[in-house]
Amino acid sequence: MHRAVLSATGFLAPLLVAVLFVAATFIPAHRAAAQNTPFGKLNYAELRNHMVDEEIVKAGVKDPRVIAAARATERHEFVPPAQRELSYFDMALPIGEGQTISPPFIVAYMTEQLEPKPTDVVLEIGTGSGYQAAMLSPVVKDVYTIEIQEPLGRRAARTLKRLKYKNVHTRIGDGYKGWAEAAPFDKIIVTCSPENVPQPLVDQLREGGRLLVPLGERYKQTLYLFTKKDGKLEQSALLPTLFVPMTGAAEEQRQVLPDPANPTFQNGSFEEVIGEPAAAVGWHYQRLSEVIADKQAPDGKQFIRFDNSLPGRNSAALQGMGIDGRQVREIGLQAWVQAQEVRPGPQREAADLVLCFYDEVRNPIAEVNLGPWSGTFAWKEQSKRFAVPINAREAICRVGLLGATGKLDIDGLRVLVTKRAKEEKTKADKTKEEK
Repeated sequence: MHRAVLSATGFLAPLLVAVLFVAATFIPAHRAAAQNTPFGKLNYAELRNHMVDEEIVKAGVKDPRVIAAARATERHEFVPPAQRELSYFDMALPIGEGQTISPPFIVAYMTEQLEPKPTDVVLEIGTGSGYQAAMLSPVVKDVYTIEIQEPLGRRAARTLKRLKYKNVHTRIGDGYKGWAEAAPFDKIIVTCSPENVPQPLVDQLREGGRLLVPLGERYKQTLYLFTKKDGKLEQSALLPTLFVPMTGAAEEQRQVLPDPANPTFQNGSFEEVIGEPAAAVGWHYQRLSEVIADKQAPDGKQFIRFDNSLPGRNSAALQGMGIDGRQVREIGLQAWVQAQEVRPGPQREAADLVLCFYDEVRNPIAEVNLGPWSGTFAWKEQSKRFAVPINAREAICRVGLLGATGKLDIDGLRVLVTKRAKEEKTKADKTKEEK
């Protein structure tokens, strides 16, 4: 269950973040030359080193051992063949069973936050593709990793064995219970999101050990670092994230569930922040963005600014939400927008707010947008209404410059919901039964 979308640097059923990023991210021109050798094959080594330089080192990862591990870990080996050409972009990708492999930055970032030592024995909850375990392997003594989805766990075990990661030990099972026989662990890393820290993991963490886990609601999560002192956990909030949920016992105990009949933006006025530098709570993959305190902000006292000077570079923030097209007929999107010298990117990438709808198996089915925006203008309120596909079950919002240059300010994001009539819902349910 190794899957995350990053945050300032980030689901009912797991949200296929991979599709989101494939739709949301373009291949910049400066990467195109590295895509192919003269024989038409991907130059993985060159792509990997470029990715580490641009997406990991420049994004703030400093530990030389972690950086070396990122350069050595062949991510394309953990990605299904159909997705391999995207292996060295900083995006989540589908790996089957409705799950994803996390973006490289978040894997490196989480590895660094563990402060790995050559003597460490580490427990990973959520093997997924095996990529996180592979990156941990050269920087610690042993990695024990658990995957609840049997097909994924078996595939990852075969891949890790084939690539000779001899200090990685795999198991199929519910990560909520940990791996008692191998405990205690110096470090524990959880790559899926429970609502609260599972007690077995606390029990299996060595005194003084570090535990890294994303906690929270389905679409509003925070990555926490815990340190065990005198048998208790001391916590530090790191950044907003969006991971798939921890299934099994953790999901059965979840108290706060999404309300897909009433979709809404979390922290649409950007008043809630965490971390240093401050990142907007509820928004993940915040790239080239900053929360600005301003008493003149149109909605509250803060807004978010996207600032990019390099054409084609992504400056964005993302957020997921549940939305059931059987219950919601139409939505209105509202936002306050301000721009300064905003210009399209080299492939006509435009500053925008885009909402992509997904069906129950997480296939993208429709996309709508509030923009695009360009030029220079003062704060103005924008709104549009859109029909919701009846087979929609989730949606992802991406907002920002999205490859354009300049400065874009956003505030006061809202969703206005129009429900379907009772007869429409009955017809939709009947059509589903007939299929």
